[in-house]
Amino acid sequence: MAVTAQAIPMRSDNYAWLLTESITGKVAMVDPADGPAAIAAVEAAGGRLDMILLTHHHDDHIGGVPALLSRYQPVVVGNGMDAERLPKLDIATHEGDLVDFGAAKIRVIDTPAHTSGHISYYIADGGILLPGDTMFSLGCGRLFEGTAEDMFRALRKFDDLPGETLICAGHEYTQSNARFACHVDPGNEALRARSGQVDALRAAGRPTLPVSLASERECNPFLRAPDAQVLGNLRAAKDNF
Repeated sequence: MAVTAQAIPMRSDNYAWLLTESITGKVAMVDPADGPAAIAAVEAAGGRLDMILLTHHHDDHIGGVPALLSRYQPVVVGNGMDAERLPKLDIATHEGDLVDFGAAKIRVIDTPAHTSGHISYYIADGGILLPGDTMFSLGCGRLFEGTAEDMFRALRKFDDLPGETLICAGHEYTQSNARFACHVDPGNEALRARSGQVDALRAAGRPTLPVSLASERECNPFLRAPDAQVLGNLRAAKDNF
């Protein structure tokens, strides 16, 4: 596979993702929340940054962009429909666009729900999905600017992706998500096994991401919701859990 992804912890529970394309050596960072942490990660990986990929406008996903721009001059990629809320874009994307990343292509997927301008990125040559705050392991994003119907449609856009796809989400929320998921789906054996794995990973100080899409299809109550009404009820319940 040409592209690999490394989780870079930032702030209290954010992950930026450092992407490396092995054929050309190009490097990208997804959703850098914090400038010093982002620079430290780039320097540890060799001091090269060619691209920044943004999923949405929240500060905990774009806060590190100015520092990275001043040091490395990378190309900034984001949703053209939300450009006024993002740092200045060099590549303004739209649904279905393919962004060149060395020898790989990054597919843009419109996933408005958490915010109205939220997008996700899929890299087939590496099997990587970067859903930002649309989907987490065992959870989905809060509906700040969209509806349950929007989120249901957004999650359905991942239906065509292979089960081995690695979910590289924007936050380390898995342990709290697991508690809620087990509460609403107590008979799910795969979920109980995943919850135990998550507890062990966190006890060891390790990230719970990436995780396979196949695992999420078995365990994530939001991804398993049969319709928008069920998803909306789950989201409301999670907000008050």
